[in-house]
Amino acid sequence: MNRPLLTLLLCLAVLPARSQGYASLFEGETAAAMRASVGALSGVDEATAADFVREGFRTRGLDVLDSPDDSSFGIVSESGDTLVCHNAVAWIQGYDRSLRDKFIVISAPIADNASGMALLLELAGRLSTHSVLLRKSVILVAFGASNRLNAGSWYFLNRAFGKEIPDIESAVDLYQLGDGAQGFWAYTASNADLNSLLERVSGTLQPVKPNIVPAEPAVSDHRSFYAKEIPSVMFTSGKIPKILPRPEDCAFDWMERELEYIYNYTMLLQEAPAPEFIPSELRMHSGSSEAVPWNDCDVKPAFMNNYDPNVFLNKWVYVYLKYPKAAVDNGIQGKVLVDFIIDEKGKVRDVKVLRGVNPLLDEEAVKVVAASPDWKPGRVRGKRVACEMSLYVEFRLKKR
Repeated sequence: MNRPLLTLLLCLAVLPARSQGYASLFEGETAAAMRASVGALSGVDEATAADFVREGFRTRGLDVLDSPDDSSFGIVSESGDTLVCHNAVAWIQGYDRSLRDKFIVISAPIADNASGMALLLELAGRLSTHSVLLRKSVILVAFGASNRLNAGSWYFLNRAFGKEIPDIESAVDLYQLGDGAQGFWAYTASNADLNSLLERVSGTLQPVKPNIVPAEPAVSDHRSFYAKEIPSVMFTSGKIPKILPRPEDCAFDWMERELEYIYNYTMLLQEAPAPEFIPSELRMHSGSSEAVPWNDCDVKPAFMNNYDPNVFLNKWVYVYLKYPKAAVDNGIQGKVLVDFIIDEKGKVRDVKVLRGVNPLLDEEAVKVVAASPDWKPGRVRGKRVACEMSLYVEFRLKKR
């Protein structure tokens, strides 16, 4: 038998013995580490998963904030049963003395979420490696009982973190990542600041970019932060509701791309001003009885045949916006939240300021929005409707 054929037969014999798929042979170190974590976390109970994540934090150089005993707690349900829950919490302190008491929380639910926890661990390792770049402190958490009233995140916010709640600037939730066939999605609960930050990251060279979804999933840990008026985003693969991928179906090369994007987003949160929390009820519906909130339209209003509100900002508002000279002279800047209605004929009316900065800026923002050309009206069940929506109009002075 000649040598090349013998070598080929030996290779074929080795592959089944290692139980290794063809794709995994070419994985990088990060993808291979996530594959190992998913394998270890799949099918284990919550306490075991929390212990694994806690040890993973420790080996990656993070300060673990709790022991297994400290992180196990019970919550009495309405039925009288005690719900036992396990969290795993670690942190990285920021270097900037003026900002290190501000926190960004990055979390992943434990239940049915081996891929999210695996990505959380690799993100923790990368942030630990680059901790000299972190101005603000980062807390990383694996939340227990997410499928039971979000008990883990509720306990973290209402008991463990307590009085420091106002110091949490933003939150990131990682859920069921790695299913490349379903795409990459970011749920922001219609927070304009978070949408703007995501678009800034997406505007740079990235291996993957998320679809931004304004609506909220019915159940997720990021809603616990939302309830505390903390801006939060949930990253996931596929639009919810969705079919959960089996661990063996995870695309780890895809997870590595998502990791890169989420890391870059986290680093932008380090440098950007704290995003503001504006409830979607306020942003999208200020109380008009005749208008349908933007979120509730089956077909959203379109400006210049585009359903993205940012097109209206970039192709109309910022083209014709005039920065008042008196505001420039006095260094006045900020974001004006403007509410308006797009009626059944597509005309903009009832423009008003929901959250102002200064009368000079407020007046100019209202003036430009009110002068808008006609939109294509929104629809509900095929019928044209008046739609109410709100947008930030930003006035920013450039440094000389």
